[in-house]
Amino acid sequence: MLKSTLIRAVEAGAEVMQGYFQGEFKISNKEGINNLVTEADHASEAAIFEVIKNDYPDHHILSEEAGEIAMDSHIKWIIDPIDGTVNFAHGLPLCCVSIGIEEDGEMILGAVYNPFIKEFFFAQKGYGATLNDKKIQVSEETEVGKSCLVTGFPYTYLDQPNGPLEVFARLIRKGVPVRRLGSAAMDLCWVAAGRFDGFYEHKLQAWDSAAGFLIVTEAGGRVSDFTGRPYSPYQPHIVATNGKIHDELLNWVNGNV
Repeated sequence: MLKSTLIRAVEAGAEVMQGYFQGEFKISNKEGINNLVTEADHASEAAIFEVIKNDYPDHHILSEEAGEIAMDSHIKWIIDPIDGTVNFAHGLPLCCVSIGIEEDGEMILGAVYNPFIKEFFFAQKGYGATLNDKKIQVSEETEVGKSCLVTGFPYTYLDQPNGPLEVFARLIRKGVPVRRLGSAAMDLCWVAAGRFDGFYEHKLQAWDSAAGFLIVTEAGGRVSDFTGRPYSPYQPHIVATNGKIHDELLNWVNGNV
């Protein structure tokens, strides 16, 4: 039942995204630079909530736009109604709906759907990860120097010591290709699918990574914070890889190379 509701909720949000895409809609700015929210974000979130609350009115919800809707429940839905809002607002089809489900503090289900390129990623704890119902797995690359990586950049604290620009420069000066899609959920899913060998970012929120984190793990990858400890969506730093380059990438990210 949870799986069915999750899939219907993601599809409901994605349908709203498609209805607004490249059309006319209101755009406003939240706190910070280029921290956009659109009319479509709120409409997608409302469609997702309707599905969830119809089936599970007593479940806890954490969503990017509405914030925390606390309930006395051991199940929490962690929702990004549009991950990659800046892309979406500019008509770039690199954006998606991302929803993770947590039970007693442990991620058990995750789904990420980009309806524009028709890619639906799904994972259930202990059952592997899929793309459009076909099993996926991480890459086999064993060296960072031969890897294709992906990252994201916050709009603040770029110049902090060992911050996003410094790590990026360290890698590209050594010829390591590093891409930026503008959607952390898609970054994680593309690591899970073996398209990227690794992903790192300095500042994410729980709704950015909850679903993708599980999808990478279930595809055979490894996800940690910058110290190598097991990842929690409730702290900002993330390194997600195929597992084979993980420790080496941690050294690159931490300046130990």
